[in-house]
Amino acid sequence: MILDPSQRSLLSRRALLARGACGLGALAASSLLGHADEPAHGAIPVLHHPAKAKRVIFLVMSGGPSQLELFDHKPMLEQHAGKPLPDSIIKGQQVAQGKLNAGAMPCQFPFQLRGKSGQSISDILPNIAGIADDICIVRSMQTTAINHDPAQTVMNTGSTLSGRPAWGSWTWYGLGNPAQDLPGFVVLISAKGGQQQPVSNRQWHSGFLPSRFQGVHLRHSGDPVSYLRPPEGIDAGRQRETIDAIAALDLANPSALNDPSVAERLAQYEMAFRMQTSVPDLAAVDKEPEEIRKLYGLERDTGGFARCCLIARRLAERGVPFIQVYHRDWDHHGGVKNGVKETAEACDQASAALIIDLKRRGLLDDTIVVWGGEFGRTPFAQGDGRDHHMKGYSMWLAGGGIRGGTSYGATDDFGYHAVTDVVSIHDLHATILHQMGVDHRRLTVRHQGRDHRLTDVHGQIVRGILA
Repeated sequence: MILDPSQRSLLSRRALLARGACGLGALAASSLLGHADEPAHGAIPVLHHPAKAKRVIFLVMSGGPSQLELFDHKPMLEQHAGKPLPDSIIKGQQVAQGKLNAGAMPCQFPFQLRGKSGQSISDILPNIAGIADDICIVRSMQTTAINHDPAQTVMNTGSTLSGRPAWGSWTWYGLGNPAQDLPGFVVLISAKGGQQQPVSNRQWHSGFLPSRFQGVHLRHSGDPVSYLRPPEGIDAGRQRETIDAIAALDLANPSALNDPSVAERLAQYEMAFRMQTSVPDLAAVDKEPEEIRKLYGLERDTGGFARCCLIARRLAERGVPFIQVYHRDWDHHGGVKNGVKETAEACDQASAALIIDLKRRGLLDDTIVVWGGEFGRTPFAQGDGRDHHMKGYSMWLAGGGIRGGTSYGATDDFGYHAVTDVVSIHDLHATILHQMGVDHRRLTVRHQGRDHRLTDVHGQIVRGILA
């Protein structure tokens, strides 16, 4: 790229690098100046293959729910209660806080075979048990980090390294956003059940993707977004004029000042302006029919999870492609029996209601719902609780071409190692992108000298869970 001498003084180092790379700024800015809607497609204008799903709702059970109290019944633990696990199982294994020889802890609740499919689900999840024929339980998940923040980072970005784009950001970037007046990646957070895990906003950051693709955190009570309401005396028309004036001033000489950061900021102004109208209506769940409010359990929703799930359905209706609902109370190092029961009671009804509601509205066919945490819990005791466990745990999925009424994979007799049809986080990412019409190997961005992708150099499609 050769610059006229008169241009060199106007072009910043950042702009020079960005201009040479892609010229994104002028493209985005010209769209904003014309008030054009963001195109529904993203970096992939034509899908790699036909899609079964258009959106993802990820119900994140933050803290590490105990699969042994929920989905993975292990009678062998009763036979070995209080005894160390065999060396063949635990020798050389890593723990987060406890001791490997602390003694086996039996599953704390009875399990039953549920639905026509006969899936084994705990008694403390009666509502999820009622949708057994709609969900696929994967009992052979593995991850690569044993502590919460790095494990959540792997779950969300595919890497333990901070600074990589979140799964939702990749989805929005690659597929675009049909919801013109809402972000393409929305995060909600609830809490009830005891040992709360903090959730860092790094978990929904856009990383090295343009900043407009980062997730937006909506609160489930009060004002969903800070400063959503315009100041007194300022109406929508005046705000529109202000945004237009800023755009005109910033882009007075776009051929010289081709800086993507300017266009990104303008895009965020534009989205914020649109959200002032769209978000209050989105959050007005009290306008839902009484039958729907009862279905989700809003009348006894003290932690906010039911409200978050209902907002998630409303976001899905409006076309938002990636929605995350975090519930922060699954970290049960102590008091696992009562703790898991209390947290399960906070999440069970609304989780099932979301599937039922989406299915009634015809949205489950092209929506994938994922339910699970960053890892599971150990089959041995940590006092009266369980430690972090990454070698074998459970998640479930539904909708969007996922085979319902299916149990996939298995752990060993003690519930320690995933031994059959092992599924990694990269495999999960690859499979869901596949269902959305994306070859995970082809959704890449050049950064620091190499092509990056959500699945890094890993990831296999788990075809055994696909319908």
